[in-house]
Amino acid sequence: MPTNEQRRETAKRKLERQLERRAAQERRRRLVTIIGSVVGVLLVIGAVVATVVLTGKDSDTQASADTSTPSSSSAAPAPSGGTLPPFVAPANLGADCQYPATPAEPASKKNNPPRTGKVPTEPAQISASMTTSEGNLGLQLDNAKAPCTVNSFASLAQQGYFNDTPCHRLTTSPGLSVLQCGDPTGKGTGGPGYGFVNEYPTDQYRPDDPALQAPVVYPRGTLAMANTGAPGSNGSQFFLVYKDSQLPPNYTAFGTIDATGLATLDKIAAAGVVPGDRGADDGAPKTPVQIKSIQLD
Repeated sequence: MPTNEQRRETAKRKLERQLERRAAQERRRRLVTIIGSVVGVLLVIGAVVATVVLTGKDSDTQASADTSTPSSSSAAPAPSGGTLPPFVAPANLGADCQYPATPAEPASKKNNPPRTGKVPTEPAQISASMTTSEGNLGLQLDNAKAPCTVNSFASLAQQGYFNDTPCHRLTTSPGLSVLQCGDPTGKGTGGPGYGFVNEYPTDQYRPDDPALQAPVVYPRGTLAMANTGAPGSNGSQFFLVYKDSQLPPNYTAFGTIDATGLATLDKIAAAGVVPGDRGADDGAPKTPVQIKSIQLD
């Protein structure tokens, strides 16, 4: 039979082993906690770095201060992803076209504002001929999708507003390939002395829809209005897309360019750009382009 002393010694060793096991378990628990914390910190840092990598580059969708399409960049990606949305006629299409005066930006060339109020959406297409110093461009104005815009463009054309004016801007980046015209001053800041709101494709979205900030592809052959990015800032400047281009859907597409016109644009683009403030692929066309007239057929 073990003595009382032996029993006490056995109980003491058992307690010591229990305490050692508990201490070892506590050390492991602390080590796991520390490792977990370090991994968590590394994951957070990785997420932040990924966010910077994914969103830190200059955006091609930022409008410049003057009336323009967005800034071009030699690092711009080639177009991919979303396309222009299918057209669904808004209930008030063409019902109340307004062209309020812009006192802070008077007309660069004398003109009378277009008629206001209800304008027809028929005929759906209106043909126009744009004669330039580098060749002719046939245009089809999309009256069924953008009647207020076509109403303004046709009014200015019929008054000779575009006659003898330059196409002041050419972009040749992979993401933005357009020729911009419609400013009598040739500086990118001129306009008709009035403004008006966007139509297609902007009117296919809710005003608060985040998709309005996401680029879509404006396909080769699109005729669209330039603006400053501010609501109601359309005027007389427009751009002609000669390669698929990525832009947010905040630029009214109001027509198309025929094959002859695209050949003329290709020739102008091939001659290159005089590098400007926006970069080596965004400036005045090296071959000066002058609009002689725009006639409705």
